[in-house]
Amino acid sequence: MTAIDANLPDRDSGETENRLLQNIIDYTAMSFALLWQRQAIYLATTILTAFFFDPVNAMLFYGTILICEAQDLLLAKRVPRLKPDQHKAIGMMVAWILLNTILSSTAICLYAVSVAFAQPAGGHFTPMFFLFAAALFAAMNNHQFLWAMIVRLTMYGVSFMLIVVKDIWTERPELSSELWLHFFTVIFVMYFLIDCSMVFLKLYRRNLEQLEKLKAEHERTKAAYIAKTQFISTVSHELRTPLTSIKGSLDLINTGALGEAPESMQSLIHLAGKNCERLASLINDVLDIQKMEAGEMNYREGTVDVHALIQEAIACNTGYTSAHNVEIVEDLRGNNDLYVKGDASRLLQVLANIISNAAKFSLDGGEITVGCEKVGGHIRLFVKDHGIGIPEGFHDKVFDCFSQIDSSDERHAGGTGLGMHISKEIVEHFGGTIDYRSKLGEGTEFFVMFPAISGHEVGSAGAEHTSLTCAVQSKQL
Repeated sequence: MTAIDANLPDRDSGETENRLLQNIIDYTAMSFALLWQRQAIYLATTILTAFFFDPVNAMLFYGTILICEAQDLLLAKRVPRLKPDQHKAIGMMVAWILLNTILSSTAICLYAVSVAFAQPAGGHFTPMFFLFAAALFAAMNNHQFLWAMIVRLTMYGVSFMLIVVKDIWTERPELSSELWLHFFTVIFVMYFLIDCSMVFLKLYRRNLEQLEKLKAEHERTKAAYIAKTQFISTVSHELRTPLTSIKGSLDLINTGALGEAPESMQSLIHLAGKNCERLASLINDVLDIQKMEAGEMNYREGTVDVHALIQEAIACNTGYTSAHNVEIVEDLRGNNDLYVKGDASRLLQVLANIISNAAKFSLDGGEITVGCEKVGGHIRLFVKDHGIGIPEGFHDKVFDCFSQIDSSDERHAGGTGLGMHISKEIVEHFGGTIDYRSKLGEGTEFFVMFPAISGHEVGSAGAEHTSLTCAVQSKQL
């Protein structure tokens, strides 16, 4: 026998224990959820029978039921604390549940039978209906724990038969009498109750199996996600070190610090430097995405001077727009100072993403306008270009992960397809919104809306300066 075969009985035993624990958890949870419905039924039964029959027996019945209900409530609170490996505790809990089920069922059955025996033969509508209601309630709501349902239905069935058989034994009626009709009706009702209980039992077990499959699939998905995250994080970090060394060497060559490079090599060195920047941008974007998905993105929240943010964004990206032969201009509307809550470095990253896209998709010699204005209680930051525009129906794709408007092999500009997705996550983290307006062939205006900060809040908190190191990032829609 192999080691795997030897472990099969233990695994099957563990699965059985887990299933049993889940059964009693669901059973007691349902018992707790229907607590007040049962109290209303028991109270109505007690009042009705006390008025028309024996009030002493009615109160005795109600007192016994309340004791059983209190015990059910205590069990319902203890069951969720059980663990799958607590085999003895689970066994004791099952015994207590069955014992309490027997006690409560016995109280219901004895009371129904006592009421029936106090009536003349054939006149047992009230106790028979009480038994039917109790049995139907058990069939519909006790199917989570099979043995409890069997105990209740068996005891109610015995009580049904005891009432009708006693009438037949006492009266010895003809087969055509109503007493025999009652007998056969009880047989039919018992079949109906058993059939109902089996339907609910099958539905519950099917749902339980589907839930277990979903849990297993969730665990596999979670493990795959963790593996993917660790792989991407490890690869990205491992790429950073050699890439930094390569980029540093290429920068030294490009600046002439190591001597003048041959003219035939300069274009290749320049191309290698650009590709290093693109690869560094991709690595940074992938790491940002991973941090956002894991909820580990670091934000330094403060009060940001919007005018200073716009000016800093223009200064940081002037070199990049010039390389694309595009002019960048400032448009600060209104004379009042504008402030928002946010992380200046992250908001600068958002503007850099939008500006770089505007530069890449602008026509040669075009113009990009970067500005801000106050609109009601919000501050609106915008970047407007006169480039190729975005077709209709691409809104979701613009802000999707690894998505580009032109994904063909001969697209207009390169990029990671992560910039706008990262920008949307950053903006929404600070309670803002990002969107765009575009007309194909005429240009696009991206805009970001943030709640404005009042002068009092700015005075108490102080404005955060955006004196950051400018780093041109090649990003793409």
